[in-house]
Amino acid sequence: MEFYLKDEGIRTSFEFDNLNISSDENYGFRPYQLMTASIAGCSLSVYRKILDKQRIKYEDINLTADVKRNPDEANRIEKVHLHYVVKGYHLNQDKLAKNLEVARKNCSMVQSVKDSIDIEETIECIQLS
Repeated sequence: MEFYLKDEGIRTSFEFDNLNISSDENYGFRPYQLMTASIAGCSLSVYRKILDKQRIKYEDINLTADVKRNPDEANRIEKVHLHYVVKGYHLNQDKLAKNLEVARKNCSMVQSVKDSIDIEETIECIQLS
C-alpha cells in the first residue's frame, strides 16, 4: 500500500476506489473511524460466513459500533462495543450467541487489537412472524 500526502490529509488507492484519510471529516475518513470500521466489518463478515456455512437462515443483520476514546491518552480507542441485531424467523438466540464467539476467535482485526482495545459484543434477536 502506498500513501500520498494531500492538502488536507492522506490518500491511497485501491482497485475499488480511492481512500481519503484526514483528521477533518470534511476531507476524509478519520483514522479512528477506519479502525472501528475494520473491526466491525471483519467481525460481521466472519459472523455472516459462519451463519451461512451452518445454513442458519436470517433476513437481516445490523451491527452498531459504539466507541469509547480516552482524551487523556492521545484520544486512543479504549473500547468498541459491537451490538448485533439479527432479524429472522425461528432464530435460536443461544446458537447465534455461540456463533458470535466463534466469529470473535476467527476475526483477524479483533484478534489484532484484543490486547489493547476492549471489544465487547452483544446480540439481539428479532423474531419475524
